[in-house]
Amino acid sequence: MTSLTHWTELDSPLGRILLTADPTTGALTSLCVPGQKGGRTVQEGWRYDPALFRAAEEQLAAYFAGELKEFQLELRGEGTEFRERVWAALDSVPYGATTTYGEIAARIGAPRAAVRAVGGAIGANPLLILRPCHRVIGADGTLTGYAGGLDRKVRLLTLEGSIRAPE
Repeated sequence: MTSLTHWTELDSPLGRILLTADPTTGALTSLCVPGQKGGRTVQEGWRYDPALFRAAEEQLAAYFAGELKEFQLELRGEGTEFRERVWAALDSVPYGATTTYGEIAARIGAPRAAVRAVGGAIGANPLLILRPCHRVIGADGTLTGYAGGLDRKVRLLTLEGSIRAPE
């Protein structure tokens, strides 16, 4: 039997965020923004439970206010062993920094030819913002895809000081 999914929504500078969690552990299982490619939507049978998400709500508010650089939340994205290795590598990219798909491939010991697979795993990240896939850019410095939309990627990287605010 699968456990019931608990959820809440929060207002943010990126739009209304949907958070889901496993109620037995409290671990966050997804953070989605409106219109996100592959994002989740509330399903019948899910339980609305804002109290379960208080710590996430407080930390996200502090992050968007520029006061928090590292989340202290339990995360549990479910994916293949390869995807989980990629997501763990994302967790090590510090606030205010960027990395490339090739650097992520190297961090997990994947061959250079695995860059496309790394990109696919990054694009499937269920925990936007919390697991910082927005910090991955192209080898030439271009702001390549982001499941939440490139405009949101620009906003997040600008907030973190990685890029200058667009004029």
